[in-house]
Amino acid sequence: MNEQPLIDASREQVFSLAAETQFAPNGIVSRTLLRTPGGRVTLFGFDAGQELTEHTSTQHALVQVLSGTCEFALAGNWQTLKAGDALSMPPRMAHAVRATERFSMLLTLFRTE
Repeated sequence: MNEQPLIDASREQVFSLAAETQFAPNGIVSRTLLRTPGGRVTLFGFDAGQELTEHTSTQHALVQVLSGTCEFALAGNWQTLKAGDALSMPPRMAHAVRATERFSMLLTLFRTE
């Protein structure tokens, strides 16, 4: 992924997450907001019905739902998340997400030592 992040980590910046969120019909749009040696922050916009199948990450993760609703599976257990909800995941935990309606989320990944 060689996308230029929205945020320049060397300076302060104020921006609107809602204005920066992009959606595509029948798709998922991701945008890297910040990339540092210690982690990455990515903004996602999911159209209704879109999903990411089960996968894992080598990093700690924090997911914050910004708008809409989704179903999120952690180790095969599905739960509904709505705007304002957040979840954390340890590295290597199997997870998946599907949009029950159009929704957006912020994903923060932290490198493990």
